[in-house]
Amino acid sequence: MLIPEYVKGHNLLEGKSVLITAAAGAGIGYSAAVRAAEEGCRSLIISDIHEGRLAEAVERIKADTGLQQVQGQLCNVTDEEQVQALIAMAESQSGGVDVLINNAGLGGSRLLVDMSDVEWQRVLDITLTGTMRMTRAMLPKMMERRKGVIVNNASVLGWRAQKEQAHYAAAKAGVMALTHCAAVEAAEYGVRINAVSPSIALHDFLRKSAPQELLDQLASREAFGRAAEVWEIANIMMFLASDYSSYMTGEVLSASSQRA
Repeated sequence: MLIPEYVKGHNLLEGKSVLITAAAGAGIGYSAAVRAAEEGCRSLIISDIHEGRLAEAVERIKADTGLQQVQGQLCNVTDEEQVQALIAMAESQSGGVDVLINNAGLGGSRLLVDMSDVEWQRVLDITLTGTMRMTRAMLPKMMERRKGVIVNNASVLGWRAQKEQAHYAAAKAGVMALTHCAAVEAAEYGVRINAVSPSIALHDFLRKSAPQELLDQLASREAFGRAAEVWEIANIMMFLASDYSSYMTGEVLSASSQRA
């Protein structure tokens, strides 16, 4: 199946400031950062745990999109002090964050009977608790302004069963539940929280964490016979971040070419 043509920007985020975690490299987070710039955001702040890769991503986004208000800050979402520092920097530099995209997550493959407590806790701490920490730190700012959008990156594994994915699936199911509950709490303040739930989107990080044979097998099960391009997932994030989804909150959109 042919990959569709890249969709040009339509100023969906015109005038908005955007903060994205785990956005360096070549994954969904970086693609979302590029898309946010292409959709007209006024400022963009990205975080990651790799200093060199982060600096390179900032310069590449500036060069490729023309947006010069792009900044990066190191942040490990398992560290509360770093989370608070990132939010403080983003608030100060942007004049107030309009959109937060929680993209940080960690996968891996391990049978449950072989999984150590350390492996289990690491995946949940980054993927689920990290999303909670960022949301918890950002919400008071958005609530005070009575506006703002948070978009979480979940996974269809929060609904589906797959061998060797108990830790990741549990974490992503938790992200879905967190999205539902936090959205109810934030709604009265005019803040919306939604999530996108991809099936499979191929990028370098995923290729390093799973055998190619398995990735090919999973992609072949999709109705289009291929995995999603990372920018196709980022497109859905842009919709959820934009005013076009103004009546949506607490929702998890399945970005999949088959039933969730």
